[in-house]
Amino acid sequence: MSKTAFVFPGQGAQAVGMGRDAFDASEQARAIFHEADEALGFKLSSIIFDGPEAALKQTANTQPALLTVSAAYMALLEESGLKPDYVAGHSLGEYSALLAANVVSFRDAVKIVRARGQYMEEAVPDGQGAMAAVLGAEREALAALCASISGECSSVELANVNCPGQIVVSGSAEGVEAVVQRGKEAGAKRVIPLEVSGPFHSSLMKPAAERLSEALSGIAIGDASVPVVANVTARPATGGEDIRRLLVEQVYSPVLWEDTVRYLIAEGVDTFIEIGSGSVLAGLIKKVDKGVKVVSINSMAALDTLQVKQ
Repeated sequence: MSKTAFVFPGQGAQAVGMGRDAFDASEQARAIFHEADEALGFKLSSIIFDGPEAALKQTANTQPALLTVSAAYMALLEESGLKPDYVAGHSLGEYSALLAANVVSFRDAVKIVRARGQYMEEAVPDGQGAMAAVLGAEREALAALCASISGECSSVELANVNCPGQIVVSGSAEGVEAVVQRGKEAGAKRVIPLEVSGPFHSSLMKPAAERLSEALSGIAIGDASVPVVANVTARPATGGEDIRRLLVEQVYSPVLWEDTVRYLIAEGVDTFIEIGSGSVLAGLIKKVDKGVKVVSINSMAALDTLQVKQ
């Protein structure tokens, strides 16, 4: 039996103007953008639609912006009657997945991801942390190189296991630079430093995780109406308290995206619907398995096309 997963992009998928067509076309989508502005106490929608890009790229703005855009398209998709069998999101996108599974309210989610972005930005002083994309290396060899570098000089860890041949490392600036210089030892074809505001998904983020844990204790997190495949475990979570714990661990743990996709395919998922800005996840999913169907709902036109196919 065919199964469908809704998947949601994370930081890096943002673009000035994203979601504007949904805002213009749908009262329901407009209500979501207005609720985000009201919940946060400033015009997030203006930053989303008009920029400047530098403001949108600030982590504390990027995270609620992407969540809001995903929520707007998801609301329109739900009007079509299509329901997922599973949901998952890449890093920040996990919060959009929780919305899809009715775990949290949108108002709570947009406030918590704003706080999450601030905590992550503030966890490590500027210049002390870094991230880099490693292309072509095997996971085990890269993990061994990171362990060696961490033992010799300064910490660096696997942060995002995205798909075969694409892994992001994160940690101290010194540790990441060592991977840039020594990546060929792990079979890397290229190592590309990333423009980020902190060493996300590394143990250096534990101060942010502690602050997030406190913030999460103040919001209602219910049981999931459909299984949420968690970044930390690449396995489904449905209980509210398990989800709360995993959201804290996610801040300093690697995002096991390749494992998540493989798990979903093994469970019978043959259609992935990416909801939100861009089509980054579609590319990653296809690199895991070219045979699955992937649709990116990142515009009203894409939504209309999907409904016609149904």
